[in-house]
Amino acid sequence: MKNISLEKCQKYENTNLYEVVENGIYKDLTDEDDAKYRMTISYELESDENNNQYPLEDVLDKYYLHVSDFLESENNSESNEFKLELGGDLDDIKKSKEIIGKRIFNRDFLDEGQVRVKLMVE
Repeated sequence: MKNISLEKCQKYENTNLYEVVENGIYKDLTDEDDAKYRMTISYELESDENNNQYPLEDVLDKYYLHVSDFLESENNSESNEFKLELGGDLDDIKKSKEIIGKRIFNRDFLDEGQVRVKLMVE
């Protein structure tokens, strides 16, 4: 994943449904769960990444987030660029903003004879 940036969705303009918390973070007023905060990102897959699942899934695990909207109408199936809405509690969403502008990938490493994967953020 590279060229990660914050995006603003048109749906956030509906102040009956969303409240601005800070730049790029919105509170979903219809969600009563603690994980009611939203942030929309866009990113590109690297040329050697043929699957959108990783490292996205590892990012979700690291920051305790979930995909709250895949924004399918805004994604082109022919492109290696994606846009999606992430959801989580406020502290986790704020912490995850550290990936903006970064490159994220998985790196294999050998640990006691087993190959493991480490999430790299640079």
